Amino acid sequence: MNIHILGICGTFMGGIAAIAKQLGHHVSGSDQHVYPPMSDQLALLGIDIHQGYDAKPLQTAGLDQVIVGNVMTRGMPATEYLLQSSLSYVSGPGWLGEQVLRHKQVYSVAGTHGKTTTASMLAWILEDNGVEPGFLIGGVCHHFPQSARLTDSKAFVLEADEYDSAFFDKRSKFVHYHSDVVILNNLEFDHADIFQDLDAIKTQFHHLIRTIPQNGKLVVNGDDANLKALLKMGCWTPVVTFGSNQQSDYWVKADGDDARHFSVYHQSGLLAQVSWQITGQHNQLNALAAMLAAKRAGISMQAAADSLGRFQNVKRRMELIGEARGIHIYDDFAHHPTAIETTLAGLKAVSQGRTIAVLEPRSNSMRAGVHAQALPAALSGCDHAYVMIYPELDWDDEIKVKLADQCVILESVDALLGRLKTDLQSEDQVVFMSNGSFDDAPRRLLKRLKQS
Repeated sequence: MNIHILGICGTFMGGIAAIAKQLGHHVSGSDQHVYPPMSDQLALLGIDIHQGYDAKPLQTAGLDQVIVGNVMTRGMPATEYLLQSSLSYVSGPGWLGEQVLRHKQVYSVAGTHGKTTTASMLAWILEDNGVEPGFLIGGVCHHFPQSARLTDSKAFVLEADEYDSAFFDKRSKFVHYHSDVVILNNLEFDHADIFQDLDAIKTQFHHLIRTIPQNGKLVVNGDDANLKALLKMGCWTPVVTFGSNQQSDYWVKADGDDARHFSVYHQSGLLAQVSWQITGQHNQLNALAAMLAAKRAGISMQAAADSLGRFQNVKRRMELIGEARGIHIYDDFAHHPTAIETTLAGLKAVSQGRTIAVLEPRSNSMRAGVHAQALPAALSGCDHAYVMIYPELDWDDEIKVKLADQCVILESVDALLGRLKTDLQSEDQVVFMSNGSFDDAPRRLLKRLKQS
């Protein structure tokens, strides 16, 4: 089949492209914003990418189907041509659910934070224990050459996003997935461009719960009050909880002062111990969720713990870019205040020098100013912070003033790099946080430091 994917360079749609290619289809795509790691992955797959959203690729003779990403909107030339044509079209989640997932044992990871990391941990645990799962993850894990693959295994691990499916299907992606085992990591307000409030998000998450069979499994963060409220809306699937204390069925506890060693407990006692290089209690909880989901595949808690000891994190999740002049530079995807706060806390717990935060408010919610009020508190855990506030950001002056009291405010990446080169000192730990390209700022800084 000849398939064209609109919005192919998003992490999810790029994964769809990889799976469609593996199924033997001829795949091409269109997009406007092309940058690594997805652009590199698509190039390795030999997939041609058309720059822009004009209608020309849809006019190709022999095109059988169009898979539409949620970046596409009414008014785009490609969208208007598609609707006026007789071409067959489907959303990315709809295609994946019908063509792949209804034939699989689906392990879905949902929640506001930690989906990519937790899904990667789960995929690695299954892989390391001989299950060889298929997967589609919103990032590139160091254990796998690409973000998505299809295998003969019944197991399929999926990052289950609550974002809408397409311009013609405003349901969350995850309702399409025929999930059997679902991890619910946490639940907060986000995606203000499509959700009016937290209750609107809860409604979509409850739609997900309605799709899980009675012989399935729900792995739920017992620390999260919003998830507790969600389950009270109705649940028809066995639930196991995880958390930071014994109020949950399973819980984690750091071993001593080093956050890179922790133990897993159940009411029956100690079950497993993990030693790894990943920072932060939030990642310990992610790990525990993945371990509990892996039990469905017959993997013991200690076997899963041993696998996690060999786990290498996902690209752009506290990814160490390099070191120069004694300064360590990290690239991270954190873009919600809670994720920013926990990321900085995890880094500070293992740092000898100063913890430096560099934030680009890039998500739709951030750019709209929805989370701006929470930023000062989220950044309070670092030693110094730099925040990009571009002129087009429509934020209240009060927030800008408050941020300026504790942060360095800049309006361009060039100005940022110049200031950092002057301000940084040996043993600093610098983490760049953005869910966009950030104009390749982490690598550009590393290059400047090495040249000085």
